[in-house]
Amino acid sequence: MEENLRQLSNGATKIIKIALFGPESTGKTTLARQLAEYYKTDWVPEFARDYLQEKWNSSQQICTLDDMLPIAYGQTKLENERTLIANKYLFCDTNLMVTKVFSEVYYNYCDPLVHEAACEHEYDLFFLTDIDVPWERDDLRDKAEGRKSIFTVFKQSLIDNNKPFITLSGDKDLRLKKAVAIIDNLTKARELGFSSADFVQIYNNEIPFENIVEQLDFFKNGIPKTELIEPASISNGILKLSEKDFQEKASFFDANKSNLILNKFVPASGAASRMFKFLTEFLNEFDVENESINAYINRKKASKLSIFIVGMEKFPFFEVVDKQLRAEFTDFDTLDRSLKNYYFIKFLLSADYFDFANQPKGILPFHKYKTHIATPVEEHLRECAHYSGANNGSHLHFTISESHQKQFEDIIDSIKSKIEKESDVTINVNYSYQNKSTDTLAVTMKNKPFRDKNGQLVFRPGGHGALIENLNNLEADIVFIKNIDNVIQNNVEKIALYKKGLAGILLAIQQQVFSYLNALDVVSIEPDLIYEIILFLKEKLNITMKETFHTYSLENKITEVKAILNRPIRVCGMVKNEGEPGGGPFWVRNSQGTVSLQIVESSQVDLANENQKIILNAATHFNPVDLVCGIKNYKKEKFDLTQFVDNNSGFIVEKNVSGKNIKGYELPGLWNGAMTNWLTVFVQVPLITFNPVKTVNDLLKPAHQS
Repeated sequence: MEENLRQLSNGATKIIKIALFGPESTGKTTLARQLAEYYKTDWVPEFARDYLQEKWNSSQQICTLDDMLPIAYGQTKLENERTLIANKYLFCDTNLMVTKVFSEVYYNYCDPLVHEAACEHEYDLFFLTDIDVPWERDDLRDKAEGRKSIFTVFKQSLIDNNKPFITLSGDKDLRLKKAVAIIDNLTKARELGFSSADFVQIYNNEIPFENIVEQLDFFKNGIPKTELIEPASISNGILKLSEKDFQEKASFFDANKSNLILNKFVPASGAASRMFKFLTEFLNEFDVENESINAYINRKKASKLSIFIVGMEKFPFFEVVDKQLRAEFTDFDTLDRSLKNYYFIKFLLSADYFDFANQPKGILPFHKYKTHIATPVEEHLRECAHYSGANNGSHLHFTISESHQKQFEDIIDSIKSKIEKESDVTINVNYSYQNKSTDTLAVTMKNKPFRDKNGQLVFRPGGHGALIENLNNLEADIVFIKNIDNVIQNNVEKIALYKKGLAGILLAIQQQVFSYLNALDVVSIEPDLIYEIILFLKEKLNITMKETFHTYSLENKITEVKAILNRPIRVCGMVKNEGEPGGGPFWVRNSQGTVSLQIVESSQVDLANENQKIILNAATHFNPVDLVCGIKNYKKEKFDLTQFVDNNSGFIVEKNVSGKNIKGYELPGLWNGAMTNWLTVFVQVPLITFNPVKTVNDLLKPAHQS
């Protein structure tokens, strides 16, 4: 036997080597054979099996420590021979790392030559075979007991030796299916320049590899810009209702909601860093020893800081911060006014005290009532009881960061029973987190994957568009969507009227859509019904059929109309544009030439195109994120909302990480690109419904003052 433990380099042979790794009787041989057959290549059997069987047959002797080195030599020779004849892939039923682990487990010793070779041998990927398959006894296998502890040793050996591995579980058919998908993606990853460690990192983050491929293409080639046709306006895509109309729609909703599951969905995971950005900049730039705050304001033209200081005593958090300051400084009243203001801001943002800029917006003090200070969480609970309930029950769902859940729960525990008693509505609150699988790859300015100091890929949250996954998981008929910071002090009854009015519009449209879809399921359909539906689509949903539609056969017309109708529905409140930043309602044309109503963000528009810029600036309305959604079909089945996303409507952002400029990709926004292919209705709502707190100074506006 050739006594050589040197492995032929798979890099030199361009072969992708996959090692099957795990305890006895975990399906390694079966999978190696299956994969070799699937990819029409060779596989490497376990040398020890024939070696030890021959030893048993000839002398009835079992394996000893002295057999480990000959087995290692034989396995290496066998693998090298198969490497030379393999077709693109080679599947190794076992390898020297298995020999090393068995030697250490059974003999508490491993020959240094085997240890060194096992650590040096490289594979593009290890499949760690799970112990969830039945134990099969034979002459050479030890025993079924202790499989779990042995499996743990195998897994730890891969971790300790930095080997790229993925665990495979399930029956043999499921394992084959999983393995093929993984290997195909690994092949693409290697072609794109990713290492095996990169691939495993992506896999462990549960990010579909096709998403990575798509994101790299967006970085390289850019994202197609939205083609604006014209702004949506009153009687041209936006419905205007009188106060009486809203009351009638709200009454219709109340009369028809008893059999529905309602839910209020509040995106609330963001920290308040932007809310306090100008104060953070002040603390970083202010020279407390050599200038006054007034001098700083004049030097930096810091008008926001001036407004903050003038209105300081009106903020709902003033008294608690002021009390803390007086506890820390016994001579506080004698301090210069500039110093008082400086320390107020410092305590407000300091991690040792209030740390407001790093807290989620939802738990910050927003409103001062006679009896207490209210947070956005409390205000949303009150709203929920007023309009998102049926049969004395209500559901409220917050999307949050997992680390913030305890803070939300503490607030809710302190106030929920009081609100329930006042409203005679039981409120069920639950939470979800943004799925890590929706994170996106960060790249350098040259579109190469960006890495941290440890050489690992860097991923960023995919933006609020990732929340379409969270919305998709809700068990509800009707969902009200509203941002965490868009709340008002008092006037909750007025807000409820308009929200219920939007819901009434949704229900009326939904009932008609469901009626048509049920009628289209009937065997015999009159052509007149098709023309009635076409008129409904145009007048109520602003959808015009293709010019060629009239040439279709009746069967094809039915198919086309059903495809248009059988979609989730959103009714979106729109306020008159008062100069706030953000998206608005437009008529847009997609790549297939179809014109539809969409909410469009400025980042989606080609601002270098003067005509597009003019259309964007001509918008008369703004999207306040005031939506009511129907997410079930006419058979009461949940839609898969991910199937209605326009994946070409995300956008690329530039960020700075540790002093380095990088590019990130944000997913299509929740209420624009993620809902592109929904049935859409825009309705004008009063400005009272739009009270966002983008900066802390917004808390000084009338909507947030008693």
